[in-house]
Amino acid sequence: MRARRALLSLTLAVAAVAATAAPTLAAPTPPGQDKPGHYSFAVIGDVPYGAAQIAAFPQWIQQINAADPELTFHVGDIKNGSSRCDDAYYGQIKADFDTFVNPLVYVPGDNEWTDCHRANNGAYNPLERLAYDRSAFFANPGWSLGQNPIRLDSQAAAGYPENVQLRRDGVDFAMYDVVGSNDGRQPWDGLGYTQATPEQLAAEDARMANAIALIRDSFAQARQRHDRGVVLLQQADMFDPTYTPTWNDISAFQPLVQAIVDESRTFRGEVYLVNGDSHVYNSDQPLATGSPWLATYRVTGSADNLHRITVDGSSNNKDWLSVTINRPGADHVLSWTRVPYLVQP
Repeated sequence: MRARRALLSLTLAVAAVAATAAPTLAAPTPPGQDKPGHYSFAVIGDVPYGAAQIAAFPQWIQQINAADPELTFHVGDIKNGSSRCDDAYYGQIKADFDTFVNPLVYVPGDNEWTDCHRANNGAYNPLERLAYDRSAFFANPGWSLGQNPIRLDSQAAAGYPENVQLRRDGVDFAMYDVVGSNDGRQPWDGLGYTQATPEQLAAEDARMANAIALIRDSFAQARQRHDRGVVLLQQADMFDPTYTPTWNDISAFQPLVQAIVDESRTFRGEVYLVNGDSHVYNSDQPLATGSPWLATYRVTGSADNLHRITVDGSSNNKDWLSVTINRPGADHVLSWTRVPYLVQP
C-alpha cells in the first residue's frame, strides 16, 4: 500500500523526530499502515467443507470477529472437492464473508474452480468457474471484502484481481492465485479430456507469471523500505510432507519455488509462506540448506530465512490461526497460535 501524497510531508517529519529517539529496524511506515504495539491477523483455509461446517461457518466468523484481528486471510477452498460448483453456493459464501467485521482478503482455491470439471462438481469448465469466482468475490477490485474494507494493490488491470499486496507494520504481504492439481494443469477428465488443453496450459502459464511478478515486486518494495519481513500466501501446498509427489503432480510449481528461493536468499529479513491445501497444520523450513525439496524441485540455492506454515483444513478444520507481527527487537517477526473454534460440528 502506498500513502497518499498529501500526507507524505507529515510522515517524513514524524519519522525524523522518531529517528532521533531510537533506532528502528524498518523504514518509516505511512499513516494508516500500522497501529502502536502488536499487529494481529487471522488465517483460515479449506473451509467450509461439507454441510456441518457450512452450518457452523457463520459462528466461526463471529468468534474471529470477537477476537478482533486487524484482518483475516482466507487461503482458498471454500468447498470440498466432491460438491457442486453452483452459482448459489458462491453467493452463500460471499454472504458469509460479508459478516467479517474487519477486512477479509481471499484468494481462490482449486476446489472452487480447477476441480469443477468433475461430474460430482457439476462438470463445469474450470476457466468459466474461475471467471465466475472473480465476478462474485472481486466485484470491487483493489478492495478487500468485509464490512470495513481496505484498499489493496492488485493486479486487476492485468486480469488477476485476486492477486494483491499490502503492507503492515514493516511487513509486506503478497497473496496470489496458485492452486493444487499442479496449479490447474491436471487434465479435465470430468469433461472427457485425457490431457491438458492448450487453453488450460496458456491460462496457467499466464497466471503463474503474474504470481511470480507480484512476489518479486513485494520483495523489491521490502528491500527499498528496509522492511523486516515478507509474507506470501497461497492455496497450494508445494511441500506436502504426507506423500511423495511425481513430477506431474508438482512441475508447474518449479518456477515459483525458484523465484521464492532467489528472492528470499537476497532479502535480509524473514520470509513466511502460508498455505492451505493439505489440511494438516505444519510448520517447517522446506527450502533451507539440505532440504530434499531443493532437489525435488531442481532449484539452485536455498532459503534458510523462509518459514512455511500450513493451516488446518477439511476435517481438521477445528481452529483458526492467530498471527502477531511482533515489535522490532523480538526474536522473530511473526508469532502464531492455533485457536480452537468454540463450536465444533
